[in-house]
Amino acid sequence: MGHREDLLEGAKRCLLEKGYARTTARDIVAASGANLASIGYHYGSKDALMRQAIIASSEEWGAGVAQVPAGDEAVPADAEPLERFAAVWDLFLQRIATEREFIAAQVEVLGLLPRDAALREAIGEVLPEGGEGLVAIFEGVPDTEVDAEAARVVGSFYQALLTGLMVQSLLTPDSMPTGRDLAAALRRVTAGEVLGKAE
Repeated sequence: MGHREDLLEGAKRCLLEKGYARTTARDIVAASGANLASIGYHYGSKDALMRQAIIASSEEWGAGVAQVPAGDEAVPADAEPLERFAAVWDLFLQRIATEREFIAAQVEVLGLLPRDAALREAIGEVLPEGGEGLVAIFEGVPDTEVDAEAARVVGSFYQALLTGLMVQSLLTPDSMPTGRDLAAALRRVTAGEVLGKAE
């Protein structure tokens, strides 16, 4: 790897170990083996590098989940829609439960968005792609098969659920719902039976 890639890898490690706001340029240099001047040369600033690190980390995390459903027996190819919904959420929930440093970094960044226009803009640029990727994972299809309207509407729904589950995992990790719980909730809401008997 060259210095640019080394810096990005170092920044991603710092993101997990120290968090977004607490990472310094010197931390990244120590983690990457690059020199201080190379941050400015390759990324313009430490903040620009950290923005790239949070986006790259998120993309890698999503890609890791995306690779599982296709060959995993937990998500049968012939599953009914709500069964698939539950099974894929269970895959996400397993990742959330075991990768707390990543989840903490994601939630930290959410709190910074109102006061950091550059960070908000950088994440806003990739948000539609993230929604498209989520729809593809849940439908078990390539990203190229997801149309813009499905990405906007359904992708936003999945993003809202995922963000909420990430926050909830940090607050009450011992009372997280299962994929089956989420499917049951969706079924009850759409059937107008929210106050009915739980299944």
